[in-house]
Amino acid sequence: MFDNLLWTLVWALVADQAAVLATSIKLHRGETHQSLVLHPIIDWLFRCVLWITTGIYRRNWVAVHRKHHTFTETEKDPHSPRQKGFWNIQIGNIYYYVKATKEQDLLTKYAPNIKDDVWDRWFFNHGLLGLAIGITSLCVLLGWRRGLLAASIHAFLYVFVISSSINGLCHWFGYKNFDNTAGNIPILAWLTGGEAWHNNHHNRQRCPQFSYRHDEFDPSWSLVIRPLEFICLAEPYRGIGGLR
Repeated sequence: MFDNLLWTLVWALVADQAAVLATSIKLHRGETHQSLVLHPIIDWLFRCVLWITTGIYRRNWVAVHRKHHTFTETEKDPHSPRQKGFWNIQIGNIYYYVKATKEQDLLTKYAPNIKDDVWDRWFFNHGLLGLAIGITSLCVLLGWRRGLLAASIHAFLYVFVISSSINGLCHWFGYKNFDNTAGNIPILAWLTGGEAWHNNHHNRQRCPQFSYRHDEFDPSWSLVIRPLEFICLAEPYRGIGGLR
């Protein structure tokens, strides 16, 4: 019984970290801030991972996040804990995200460069189908009960711990290398693909590397982006605001 539970937890964490890395590298650094160009095959693989682990519509995610950077900590910020209350964001972040996606002209204002292609139209824009495939895969691998449990653990971690903490905790706590409203939280950064080096990111939005000091570890950068760059499957942005 213990072994079964352990493997359920392992696969839940695998699914969760796959979603975290795809979100951080593809959606955040690549699509939103255009600080990274991925080889088309790698780009497609990240989109596929996002489809089966999150069901996210990428244009919505990009638009909401760009609006957040445009209006950080103001009334127009879609998920500012300073404006809407810490616990409202920490617990109800998903509500504010969905609410933001309903805004009229959101996509044309904040994501005009993100265009749907044939893969989006046939597959990736159908989030429920992607999630069904991901959950079914876990059920085939682990059995339906443990598969559903693994999927539930992953969903809870991704939605109510990781995403909420980046938008909530990281705009409430943490140390600062730069003068802005976000904070750096080391332990959370290790669990979120480097996303919780949030103070660094808000200061250098076009930089694909979120760590800044020598003692800060950015998993997405060190474990994924740099190896991809080494084999010419990724090209980090090196202009103003990019790599030092």
